[in-house]
Amino acid sequence: MKELKVLGTGCPKCKKLEEVTRSAAEDMKIEFNLVKVTDLDEIMGFGVMMTPALVVDGVVKASGKIPGIEDIKKMLS
Repeated sequence: MKELKVLGTGCPKCKKLEEVTRSAAEDMKIEFNLVKVTDLDEIMGFGVMMTPALVVDGVVKASGKIPGIEDIKKMLS
């Protein structure tokens, strides 16, 4: 099971990244657990300075932007 985290304070971009990530994972038919991380200390713990950010299995894959669905699928595979 993939552990996916969307890091951000709840802004519209953060919500959009969550939607696109969920869609990509569902399209790929993979098992996943998607967690929203809004705590600034936890976000900084990943070394992320710009949100939204996507973390896949503990590794930051994108920060400060919303990747397209195909890009996210590549990050998940």
